[in-house]
Amino acid sequence: MNKYYLGVDLGSTTSKAVIINEKDEIIGRGITNTRANYAVAADIARDEAVYNARFSILKKKLEDEIKLNPHYKKYINDLESVFQYEQFKVRLDKLGEELLKTCKSFFKDEATQEKMLTHLRNIRRAFKPIIKHDYLYNNLGAKNQFFRDIVSEKYNEEVNKLELSLFEPLMTVWDKSISPAENQLITFNFKELIYKAMDELKEKYKNLPDSATDNTSINFDAEMNLLKGNFDHVSESLRTHIDEIADIEFNITNMTGTGYGRALLPFPQDCIRSEILCHAFGAHAVFPETRTVLDIGGQDTKAIQVDKYGLVTSFQMNDRCAAGCGRYLGYIADEMSISLNELGPMAMKSDKEVTICSTCTVFAGAELRELTNLGEKKEDILGGLHKAIIMRAMSLIARSGGVFNEFTFTGGVARNPAVIKYLIQLVKENYGEKIKINIHTDSIFMGALGGAMFARRNLNMELPSTKKEAAEMN
Repeated sequence: MNKYYLGVDLGSTTSKAVIINEKDEIIGRGITNTRANYAVAADIARDEAVYNARFSILKKKLEDEIKLNPHYKKYINDLESVFQYEQFKVRLDKLGEELLKTCKSFFKDEATQEKMLTHLRNIRRAFKPIIKHDYLYNNLGAKNQFFRDIVSEKYNEEVNKLELSLFEPLMTVWDKSISPAENQLITFNFKELIYKAMDELKEKYKNLPDSATDNTSINFDAEMNLLKGNFDHVSESLRTHIDEIADIEFNITNMTGTGYGRALLPFPQDCIRSEILCHAFGAHAVFPETRTVLDIGGQDTKAIQVDKYGLVTSFQMNDRCAAGCGRYLGYIADEMSISLNELGPMAMKSDKEVTICSTCTVFAGAELRELTNLGEKKEDILGGLHKAIIMRAMSLIARSGGVFNEFTFTGGVARNPAVIKYLIQLVKENYGEKIKINIHTDSIFMGALGGAMFARRNLNMELPSTKKEAAEMN
């Protein structure tokens, strides 16, 4: 029986789970919004990691066959994306029920209630096929967007098409409904959903055009056309493998919990580790020459120095407020009425960086409004704001000991292109052009990876004693 090890990083804004095997290879990743329900978020992230692990094992199992039949890989990737859509669809139905329930309790007047119910049904009917198309044809499942963010964007678009007087009541219904729907722990039947996904793919390939269009790649069309002509053969030849993967039991030999909310995890106390230790260990595992780690998460920023084994030798962190972290950026996005995913790309369009006097969340809204009233462009304000965040992080790095050898950036904010831009710029300016800076697609999972690796080794490490007390308070 194979042994698997689980790491869960319960952050203040997102919860991540990683499953590794006995070779320290990542076979499953899961991520979800944390919001207020830590226990449910941890379970959802773990379940998502298990689903992802099944597809990873399937791809590994079919390596030889994929070499002989490259279109199998395209089929399996499509299958995983449509599987995620089937999960999404179940959760969307739950949200629909929650929206109707909220509407009925919020609007007491029968005529108003019926009017709002009609609008809610129409809104959902309008965006549901759009989201399905994005999953099936635009690979939405691989873009790491959360259920809340996907639906919120489409819901807002539809509400903004209606008369202005409907905006506030419909958004109130949304605000009261999304958290209960999002925080439901839904147990999906893997085999049932994967068969539904196979049926969806059958329709997708059957409906593909017979010839390539001018704006699609030749290789992509060749793969798709091959799948169209051989779909029944491909699906039937893989069905036995899919059935086998669906029946695998993931026996977790050991687990480790970490992150901002680690004390709330339903894990034994001896399975809890500091997030500083885990981020350092995870970053070092992916980049063995790492000696300095910067982690910008939802609630705090940590500058960490590690030795050649990935163990922490010193660190500094902003343990007083969330300024310059994920929650701060979320607040800025709300103030500017844009999505969190739009912040970085918008800041990248900056022609100049407006000087930001304070990165304090409490004063951010007032300063943003003042700068806007002075005629500053949103792009330039965001450019200055992102630079201010990195300047704050640089002071932590300096206090922790500076930058040595390879520098690795971890945490959810490492996905923000503007943060990356200013980080590279300031590290090079302060520590030289020769410093190698590592930013990985799995940066947000580094803490969970480190946790899983601690679990596999059954290590019981502690932080350097001089900083241990402050970190535990955080």
